[in-house]
Amino acid sequence: MRAVEIREPGGPEVLQITTRERPVPKEREVLVRVLAAGINRPDCLQRQGAYPPPPGASDIPGLEIAGEVVAAGAAVTRFKPGDRVCALVPGGGYAEFCCVDETNALPAPGGLTMTEAAALPETFFTVWHNVFQRGGLKAGETFLVHGGTSGIGTTAIQLAKAFGARVLATAGSEAKCAAMRDLGADVAINYRESDFVDAVREATGGKGVDLILDMVGGDYINRNYKAAAVEGRIVQIAFLKGRQAEVDFSLLMMKRLTHTGSTLRARDIAFKAKIADELRQHVWPLLSERKVLPVMDSIFPMEQASAAHQRMEDGDHIGKIVLDMG
Repeated sequence: MRAVEIREPGGPEVLQITTRERPVPKEREVLVRVLAAGINRPDCLQRQGAYPPPPGASDIPGLEIAGEVVAAGAAVTRFKPGDRVCALVPGGGYAEFCCVDETNALPAPGGLTMTEAAALPETFFTVWHNVFQRGGLKAGETFLVHGGTSGIGTTAIQLAKAFGARVLATAGSEAKCAAMRDLGADVAINYRESDFVDAVREATGGKGVDLILDMVGGDYINRNYKAAAVEGRIVQIAFLKGRQAEVDFSLLMMKRLTHTGSTLRARDIAFKAKIADELRQHVWPLLSERKVLPVMDSIFPMEQASAAHQRMEDGDHIGKIVLDMG
């Protein structure tokens, strides 16, 4: 099979087409003919040599796929050859074929293209776990998401609104703020023109927000503490501005804040299976009814994986970047 490999750590230009052996599914795995694969920031970090795959995972990048089941292990009960699926994988997504445990795959929602389906797993698994399971977002609460036009951000805005929260989101241009409002954000904050802490206080009457999803880190950590409400929660999922910061921890005590965080790739199959089951129950109906949809920025052919990574790193995208593997 053809695949995209990382020739050596470096910039987008180190991605190259190679030939690999087609994987063979284990007892509880399905083999998927990959028709589309999502691009995510962890892929870029892996390419740079900063985020190695977990033990046992393929060195081929790619954490989410969509395609057609072509073979199944002896113990598989959920899918059969011919089924259209999307799946969260620990690696190996940038290839014509990829194996995945059946519990970490979901039916491709009806009405979505394969490129749209490939935009779902990484972002929807991440948002569901961090916003709803770990962050405990409830109807009627206020929710702030940084990077509101990223794949994570566009998904978080839609799901938070669908489940009854008031949504505030940050981005770096008026065009991106308009896109966030179109997705349902109640308040769109241009962080280049105003301090998001002041904007949050104004929008909430000084109360602050109940939950913050942060992928920025750096000086945002201290500012998140200022923007959070009493008993507020902050969930950390990345550190685009750095993982070290000077923080006034007295705010953590005085406001009785909870600051937590998580990673997803290294978690075991059973953990991801529980997220998949909840997504199928609570979120997949919204996708089928088109009440929530992936926001698509751009689609690149497999041969242009380097250009897709460059698009991601330029930071101008709104929504998901996907490889067409067909």
